[in-house]
Amino acid sequence: MTSSRWQAHGNVYLVAESDEYVMAPGLDGVMQVLSVEGDDVTVAIVNPDGSLAEMSGNGTRIAAAWLMVRTGSRVAHVHVGGRVVEVRRTSEGLYESEMGEVEVGNPETVEGITFTPVDVGNPHAVVHDDPAKLDWIGPLLETHPHFPNRTNVQVAVAAASFGAGEVLVHFPGGDLRVRLHDGRATLIGPAEVCDDP
Repeated sequence: MTSSRWQAHGNVYLVAESDEYVMAPGLDGVMQVLSVEGDDVTVAIVNPDGSLAEMSGNGTRIAAAWLMVRTGSRVAHVHVGGRVVEVRRTSEGLYESEMGEVEVGNPETVEGITFTPVDVGNPHAVVHDDPAKLDWIGPLLETHPHFPNRTNVQVAVAAASFGAGEVLVHFPGGDLRVRLHDGRATLIGPAEVCDDP
């Protein structure tokens, strides 16, 4: 079995080249490599509980960076959850991901918490509130029956807060540049190996 640990903005994923892997403590998931063909990689994102995720911006950058290390290319196409995300390595050593269409819904309220639904290939509930409350708001909304397939819970994500243009989003693991244009999103951020790939 060949696998390596990678991180992007503090999200740690194991990139596994087979279905034989161990979901070790501290992992945010596994990027299971299903196939590689040139600059294209097809992956499945496995959550710590064994369920499949539709998409992960950080995970997608990790899969692309992993492939670029192998190929020496500055571009990769990541096939995941029904989408193909084109990722380019910038001159700054960051990864620019064309995430595709962004759907921003009307505000909703669940359990007294108001949020904006955002879909970028996977569902997000964006709460316009104090980030310190995320520790209890996150678990409450993530598994609430209102979201039968679960949701990501975040505070003030760019697409829900800004209509278009480029913004810098501050995460505990570093800054992410988000470019919103014509209903689509581009993410520009880091991805790096935690151990030898």
